[in-house]
Amino acid sequence: MADFKIKAKLKKGVVSVKAMAKHEMTTYDIAKKQTGDRENANFIFHITATVNGETVWEVSTSQFLSKNPIFKYKFQGIGKKGDHIIMTATDRKGHALKGKGKIK
Repeated sequence: MADFKIKAKLKKGVVSVKAMAKHEMTTYDIAKKQTGDRENANFIFHITATVNGETVWEVSTSQFLSKNPIFKYKFQGIGKKGDHIIMTATDRKGHALKGKGKIK
């Protein structure tokens, strides 16, 4: 099972992407309430999207995203119908999340 659900559409040279990351996104406060230790917090802090080996979107995040966050972004000049968008993310515990979607 993929860690990201990705939908991408090409229209008039612009690719619109909507992606959902499957992650619990445990904040420092929630971790402290659940385990008594803030160090058990685990949230996505970096996400990258590539098409044909080129980075089209990159973001650093914080603990203030919801569980299973949804991201929307657009890009142009890279990719065509049938190409794949590959998204990768890293969480605070070092786990890698991955997903792949086709541009339609």
